[in-house]
Amino acid sequence: MTDDLGNLPPPAPAATAAEPEPEQIWQDPTDSLLARLRTHPGGLDSNEVQARLAAFGPNDAATVKRNPLWLQFLARFGNPLILILLIASAVSAATGDVASFVVIFCIIMVSIIFDFVQEVRAQNAVEALRQSVAVQASTRRDGQVVSVPLHDLVPGDIVELIAGDLIPADSRLLESRDLYINQALLTGEPYPVEKQAGNHAAGADNPAGASNAVFAGTSVISGTATALVCRTGKRTALGQLATSLAEKPPATAFTVGIRRFGILIMRFTVLMVLFVVIVNIVFHRPMLQSLMFAVALAVGLTPELLPMIVTVTLARSAMQMARRKVIVKRLAAIHDLGAMTVLCTDKTGTLTEAAIRLVRAVDGHGADSPHAFACAYVNSRFESGMKSPLDEAILAARPFDMADFRKVDEVPFDFERRRVSVLVDHGAARRLIVKGAAEDLLRLSGAYQDADGVEKPLDAAARAAFQATLDGLGAQGYRVLGIASRTVDASHRTAMIADESNLVFTGFAVFLDPPKTSAGATIRALAQAGVAVKVLTGDNELVSRHVFAEIGVPVTGVLTGAAIEHLTAEALLGQVRRVNLFCRVNPQQKQRVLLALKRLGEVVGFMGDGINDAPALHAADVGISVDGAADVARAAADLILLEHDLSVVREAVAAGRATVQNVSKYVLMGASSNFGNMFSMAGATLILPFLPMLPIQVLLNNLIYNVSEIAIPFDRVDPEAVERPVKWDIRLIERFMLVFGPVSSLFDFITFGALLLLFNAGESLFQTGWFIESITTQTLVVFCIRTRRLFFQSRPRLFLAAMNLGAVALAIGLAMVSIGKWFGFVTPPPLFFVFLVVATLAYLGLVEVTKVFFYRFMARQQ
Repeated sequence: MTDDLGNLPPPAPAATAAEPEPEQIWQDPTDSLLARLRTHPGGLDSNEVQARLAAFGPNDAATVKRNPLWLQFLARFGNPLILILLIASAVSAATGDVASFVVIFCIIMVSIIFDFVQEVRAQNAVEALRQSVAVQASTRRDGQVVSVPLHDLVPGDIVELIAGDLIPADSRLLESRDLYINQALLTGEPYPVEKQAGNHAAGADNPAGASNAVFAGTSVISGTATALVCRTGKRTALGQLATSLAEKPPATAFTVGIRRFGILIMRFTVLMVLFVVIVNIVFHRPMLQSLMFAVALAVGLTPELLPMIVTVTLARSAMQMARRKVIVKRLAAIHDLGAMTVLCTDKTGTLTEAAIRLVRAVDGHGADSPHAFACAYVNSRFESGMKSPLDEAILAARPFDMADFRKVDEVPFDFERRRVSVLVDHGAARRLIVKGAAEDLLRLSGAYQDADGVEKPLDAAARAAFQATLDGLGAQGYRVLGIASRTVDASHRTAMIADESNLVFTGFAVFLDPPKTSAGATIRALAQAGVAVKVLTGDNELVSRHVFAEIGVPVTGVLTGAAIEHLTAEALLGQVRRVNLFCRVNPQQKQRVLLALKRLGEVVGFMGDGINDAPALHAADVGISVDGAADVARAAADLILLEHDLSVVREAVAAGRATVQNVSKYVLMGASSNFGNMFSMAGATLILPFLPMLPIQVLLNNLIYNVSEIAIPFDRVDPEAVERPVKWDIRLIERFMLVFGPVSSLFDFITFGALLLLFNAGESLFQTGWFIESITTQTLVVFCIRTRRLFFQSRPRLFLAAMNLGAVALAIGLAMVSIGKWFGFVTPPPLFFVFLVVATLAYLGLVEVTKVFFYRFMARQQ
């Protein structure tokens, strides 16, 4: 790409096409812009696209790029403890102990490679799942319109936009029709802005205000357009603001808890290392060996495997959820899902089948009305935005001859007005036809058409009769749209919101969306699992109550959008916990309800799929959408359902809870063993004239233990552990560490006494004996800690059992074979193994007894 945009190189491969400077997006004539980008309205061909991708890079300004694999691998050597250990062992090799250096280097490499491979595999698996539901753009390539991921777009691409689409890149409009854009991300302005194709831009003093250009990160509210991609990736307006706009979301309790645990262990580790170094200096022990032991101890006590265990566990859960038709976009959302206490959802598709069909078109008195159907059909046919299921039901009901109708203009649908208007010519007459919320159209009408098409005043008696018809249809479970119109002068060429007054009421379009037979059972199952379901719908109260009755779910309270509008924030707090049905709510009111629930301490999920659901999806702790949802909804969601069904959410909730439980198992294991090892090392350093373990043995112990624990993400979870919401409880972990750490140390001290007094152990036998006992108790205790039941009442996965028993066998085997001499091991006497069995059984028995009293105490504290 040339740096001097005023002196473009001669025509060449597409990769040399120059991106226009910011203002040229809206200032250059369309033909000049197409020439500058060396493209045409038919789009690019595949070869040009690949060349431009190489030149400009992917269109992913908001994506955090991962470092190359080799840099990720080398970064693991940036751990100061690893570097110090390698340097110390190298110095040791230089003084003649080459074998120690080789063994320590091999142990460190095996540990780093193992950690690296596991984490990269997990990250790749999750990324593949994300890509499977990536937002796509409709692009003209090779003479055809194809869907491609947003990150594959390049300058010069021609994209087609409809309502609900995200704008994929900074683009110039080539064609537009009734196009309204939400630019809140760039400007903070919540109201849609109209955009029109043209060579001259109005409002170009503000880049996002240019009327003939659209910008990455904004979204289409209504209308259609064809646009020329001009700037991609970090060169977009969004990319230039990425540092301020792409702020990290607040850390979840899960993330904070993991971080706090790691910091807690690190503090104890630093203190322990300092203590060991000082004691060795005081006792005049070899400085180099003492330093290596202290650093190896720090490596052994540091939970360096914790990030990998968390990533692998969450990634495995994401893959399990994918098999259950749930795609996880944000791994931390799995914890939020497990902790969720309230699920807010729309009615359509969750409580109902989402198989909407038009059953009747009636006048205000409930009699069939061909004229009401004709007006509804014309309005839906000419509506330029993304067709709603109600529009599709009208158009699919039966054919209607549109030959004499011509569209003049439109006022697009928005969620504040809840209606759409089209201005049409029919013969010599010009008429505004309005379709929307029936209550609002009755309010805006001053007349109505009778069965003969004669206009009559909509007096109090007629209004009451029409309202009775509407209420009766709602009580029978029908969804209803109002239809109205008004004649305008032939000179009236632009439809405006102000025109939606003094309307002539035509009738009602009546729809049926059958209740989902499984919805009631699923809602009750979620309630039993501690998740309250609240329905936020745009339908009226009568229709919604009928659906609740059909599925057998009681209505505990109702709030309408109009009522919410008049409630203060504090008054809303007093209502939301009781109410489970919110009717006629707009996007802002949905967001208010969610924020009120969060203020009450609830962990809130929101399930939505429409353009209007994006604010609520952002506000929720966990946003859930479906694969066929609008782009803006899928982009805002943390989870994507491949099947629009509450039962899928219920299964995902259980999987999320199981994931948090499995991460907790590793943390509890690390808390008890690491804290216990600190006490043991402190005591051994004070009473022994030699190191309790060689640095090589400490590292080997750490490696074997870590490898044994990779099975934890694959372990099964007791059913009662996922019956209620699972929140990360750092207080429980801290208390668990303070209780079970000393229990672990107690048996270490018993082992010390047995080795010194019963077996008269010298340096090598002592180190070998404690190595075997440490591995045995440290790994086998997982069978107790993994469950709150008695250990024999909960069966672990075979993989977990095999890995931990294998770790014990490996530790014993190393002391029995000749290779063990490389690590400083000697073969213990046979009676030592008798002691080992007795001590291990006694330790596990004491842990079981302590566990019972510990969890009883914690239950009383809650």
